[in-house]
Amino acid sequence: MDYSVLLVVFSFAVTVFLSYFLIPRLKRFEITGRDVNKPDKPEVAEMGGIGIIAGLTAGVMLAVFLNTFFGFSFNLLFVLAALLTVQAVAFIGIVDDLIDIPQKIKAFLPLFAAIPLIAVAAAGSSSLNLPFIGDIELGWIYLFILVPIGVAVASNLTNMLAGFNGLEAGMGVIVFSAASLLAWNHGNTEMLVLFLPMVGALFGFFLFNRYPAKAFPGDVGNLSIGAVLAAGVIIGNFETAGALLLLPYVVDFFIKAANHFPSSKWWGEYRGGKLHPVDGKVRGFAQLIMKLSKGISEKNLTLVFILIELVVSIFVLVLYWR
Repeated sequence: MDYSVLLVVFSFAVTVFLSYFLIPRLKRFEITGRDVNKPDKPEVAEMGGIGIIAGLTAGVMLAVFLNTFFGFSFNLLFVLAALLTVQAVAFIGIVDDLIDIPQKIKAFLPLFAAIPLIAVAAAGSSSLNLPFIGDIELGWIYLFILVPIGVAVASNLTNMLAGFNGLEAGMGVIVFSAASLLAWNHGNTEMLVLFLPMVGALFGFFLFNRYPAKAFPGDVGNLSIGAVLAAGVIIGNFETAGALLLLPYVVDFFIKAANHFPSSKWWGEYRGGKLHPVDGKVRGFAQLIMKLSKGISEKNLTLVFILIELVVSIFVLVLYWR
């Protein structure tokens, strides 16, 4: 039986239900962040990504239940190893949201979260699949270098392109919808079990994160988006597809790298209902869009990024579809 819709709906419901009760409590305990892209810079609940992780975990646990009692067949060890990696990255995000881990340390911590994936990769495939070429066996280089670097890079990339209402969740829905379609097309149930709940969880959180945002995902949410994608494509042996899905995030990385990874003024300067690069300088992909458009509303900025990710996702699906 196909349980795909059930996994999405259950994860969506858990995220919405938890977020409904979580957000006012986060504000009560002053776990908030300033919405710097608004003229009045209101305080918004931070760490809403806890709801995303809860929805994802609930969906995966439902899949485990269906596997145990209803014959929903998939490699349980691979899925649980991936979930453990994601939970470890989410924990790093929670700690960072609470006590602000130095950037140089935070960037490398996800390397250690990849240990469960290294363990299952050692028992499974240690090859890299390239389009038009096929599998390339890399042995210990794949296990001890590419797997941990993949988790660290993906989680940090999705944590960098963030800070605008609806952007993280909106782009995430597109990324994981495309990844789910790819998993379905190739009959990879392990990836589906991880990606479908993430679609539901991110869509549920989008209802609270869209403009005007009632909650931000925080590092716990942003880091986890990349970690889920990395973990899923590693257990499914679709690493290059996952890397291509992150192309917009890679563009943002290089622009910010050229500006020495600015910790401030990455946002938009609000003028007349539109956002413009602060001091007229482009410090990230979002500010490049602001400059090219000569000012853009936050809602439209998010929509542009969602459309960019949609185009990239269609390209990846065409490239890997069989």
